[in-house]
Amino acid sequence: MNYLAHIYLSGDNDLVTIGNFIADGIKGKDYKKHPKEIQIGILLHRNIDTYTDAHKTVRKSTKRLHEKYGHYSGVIVDILYDHFLAKNWNKYSETPLDNYVNTFYDSLEEHYDVLPLRIQKMIPFMMTDNWLLSYASIEGISRVLEGMNRRTKNRSGMHEAVQELEEFYNEFENEFTLFFDELISFSKQKLEKYSFEIL
Repeated sequence: MNYLAHIYLSGDNDLVTIGNFIADGIKGKDYKKHPKEIQIGILLHRNIDTYTDAHKTVRKSTKRLHEKYGHYSGVIVDILYDHFLAKNWNKYSETPLDNYVNTFYDSLEEHYDVLPLRIQKMIPFMMTDNWLLSYASIEGISRVLEGMNRRTKNRSGMHEAVQELEEFYNEFENEFTLFFDELISFSKQKLEKYSFEIL
């Protein structure tokens, strides 16, 4: 899953959410250097990624893209799924998306010192272009995919995946909805488990 889903699945604890958000930048057992709540967020992130990659519904989505985009298909589906979460946000949260996103940005600034350097450098761009809110529109997703394509030095062709999004929009949305309900339950179970295990 991509940024918005990881943040949402972290629950209401700011430090768990921060841990989930920074997890890709924390390698191996380095997570143990952080406070308990951040450790929980990092481990939750890793579990979400493993669960997502192996899920049959997600694989159905990635298969649709694999011939054209190869191993980038999974990254693309993560981004597309964030679009459907943002678009259908009212189904998953009583807090309006713009308020939710601004609260998260405030939390990033409050906990800036614990963020890895790479994340610290990314934050101004994320906030200025309001990535999380932009996911709700196809135009916003198109900009994200263009940015990801540039990061691969234009090798991935990911910027073109908005074509598949539009062509198979209903299929992707149905797959997201089926999968995300299961992922919410999975994440709640893991959060509860780690809250008891990590001392």
